[in-house]
Amino acid sequence: MSIHASVGIAAGKSAEETAIQATEEALKSLGTEKADVALVFASSIYNGEELLKGVRSVVGPETKIIGSSTAGEITNGGPSNQRSISVMLLTSPKIQFFTAISGAIDEVGSKFAGKDVAAKIKAQANEAGESLKSFMMFPDVLVGNGADIVRGVLETLGDDFPVVGGASGDEQEFVKTFQFLDDKVHTKSVVALGMSGEFSFGVGVRHGWIPIGSPMTVTKSDGSLIQEIDGKPAIKVYEDHFGVEKAHVLQDTEAVASVRSVLTYPFGISSQENHNEILIRFATDVLRDGSIRCAAEIPQGSEIRLMIGSKEEAVEAAQDAANKSKEGLDGKDPKAAIVFNCIARKNLFGDDARKEINAIREAVVVDVPLIGFYTYGEQAPINGVTRSVDVCETTFHNETVVIYTLG
Repeated sequence: MSIHASVGIAAGKSAEETAIQATEEALKSLGTEKADVALVFASSIYNGEELLKGVRSVVGPETKIIGSSTAGEITNGGPSNQRSISVMLLTSPKIQFFTAISGAIDEVGSKFAGKDVAAKIKAQANEAGESLKSFMMFPDVLVGNGADIVRGVLETLGDDFPVVGGASGDEQEFVKTFQFLDDKVHTKSVVALGMSGEFSFGVGVRHGWIPIGSPMTVTKSDGSLIQEIDGKPAIKVYEDHFGVEKAHVLQDTEAVASVRSVLTYPFGISSQENHNEILIRFATDVLRDGSIRCAAEIPQGSEIRLMIGSKEEAVEAAQDAANKSKEGLDGKDPKAAIVFNCIARKNLFGDDARKEINAIREAVVVDVPLIGFYTYGEQAPINGVTRSVDVCETTFHNETVVIYTLG
């Protein structure tokens, strides 16, 4: 077997001890003595330095460590019902792994941060005499424009390069997220994992959200800030659809209440060429003047719709995405699966969140090691990466499930 993968997860009070437990569980079932890379997805409640210290004590000094804080962890057992630490170990004599971090997004800008981290990965691959084949990233979108980060990456790697990833989370506090690289914890950054060598991969992308109401036009916006829709303050959309009293909850002094409410009814951009589904955008903040800030921009002049989630449609979408991710393996057996799933989907499912993950597992193959997390935004080619997709047009998604299958 040319690729070994395994997953461990643990929950506890001590960050270091919990990380040790999760990593030891993964190492025990890896089938080899050491891993090339450790993917670490963990609740933001844990002390990051202690967490990484625990992982390092198990994997040793040579293993690359990369990961992110989350809005919930996902493994073969489904969504974690506790705040936990999850670890996937990967190793293969036929794969080269490269890791890097960008400059601070709030200092260098979103687009340059994407260009920066991609250039560092590409330089490492070139130095090793390798051709980069896959690029995965974990950006902080609370301080930057997620779509601009993607654009920066593509400027370096090429418009058709397949990019996947998930934006870091912080348990839906929407205050501060963390990115992990080796033994250090960062914030306001983008960390990335590049891969080259002999392997196959596929990417499935779907959301299953349904448009409601009539199309509207964004008449005033500034990047990710929607100021007016149809000539009125953006908040008026929610007043018109759900009543003034409910809409005013969105402008509560507690930003968390605002964002969670808007997550239920995101915006869909309906004028996307070559897109099988409407592209989703959710809010990260609601301002006192009625403006709504999103995780990525909605350009002025865009035609948008309010969207609503359906559990049945969401499960079907997840299963379809998993099936499509397998198509990219060209008949090879899947060896690992990584899931980037928007936090809005977890909120939609509530206690039924396991149904979506079970549908993914059944489609990919139940016993394949699986890890993932609930994100604040997903990055992936618009129509995924399968044998039937000729052109990869990567973009920034919201409220979408992205499944990366490695073979």
